Amino acid sequence: MSEVHSERGFGVDIGGSGVKGAIVDLATGQLVGERKKIGTPQPATPDAVAEVVREIVDWFEWTGPVGITVPSVVKHQITRTAANIDPQWIGADVQALFAKHLGTRQLTVLNDADAAGLAEVTYGPDEARSGSAMLLTFGTGIGSALLMDGQLYPNTELGHMPFGTTEAEKWASSAVREREDLSYKEWAKRVNGVMHLYERLFFPQTFIVGGGISRKAEKWVPYLDVEAPVIPAKLRNEAGIIGAALAVRDNVRP
Repeated sequence: MSEVHSERGFGVDIGGSGVKGAIVDLATGQLVGERKKIGTPQPATPDAVAEVVREIVDWFEWTGPVGITVPSVVKHQITRTAANIDPQWIGADVQALFAKHLGTRQLTVLNDADAAGLAEVTYGPDEARSGSAMLLTFGTGIGSALLMDGQLYPNTELGHMPFGTTEAEKWASSAVREREDLSYKEWAKRVNGVMHLYERLFFPQTFIVGGGISRKAEKWVPYLDVEAPVIPAKLRNEAGIIGAALAVRDNVRP
């Protein structure tokens, strides 16, 4: 769309397997129409991924501000890590990168799980806005967002915490479940171990579990026995897109 509606925004969520974007109704937190998804280019270099972002934005004929998530720590709009994307992202100036491909417009880039956290705080369950909550997104990796009374502590990246001889997301991500053909019960046992570690360190009042696999929460959440209640994220696999659109509207720039 060429005319920007005051209650609409645009978000793009960059993942290890796909880049997806959509127009977002910021009054309701709902997508306006279908999202557009394109496979993450391989290798997932900054310019290659930014070109896919441009293709998605152009597909919608969107000319307004764009919020973008990346699977990386973002500090002062510089990406500091590279999880499931090319190492060339480390040290990249993402404002300059995306401006080169998207032109002169307002841009915000932030961590993907942090964006999901912002979305759940705004449109999700009451537990995301009250007390201490830990959002975990299960997908290609494990994303995390720490929330205190609805305020975000950014760039936690708990999926990379050492776990046994590996790290948490290499042991218990949704992608691992698919790759190793684990049953939901088998996979939930792995998730349970990781969440017990997080609970011993942070003692959140609530766990919120997101990502596409949260649509099937009834198949694995009952197997978890952490002390804190575990509730499915409301926005599931669209939370990154919605949170990105919120972040650029509110000028959130980690």
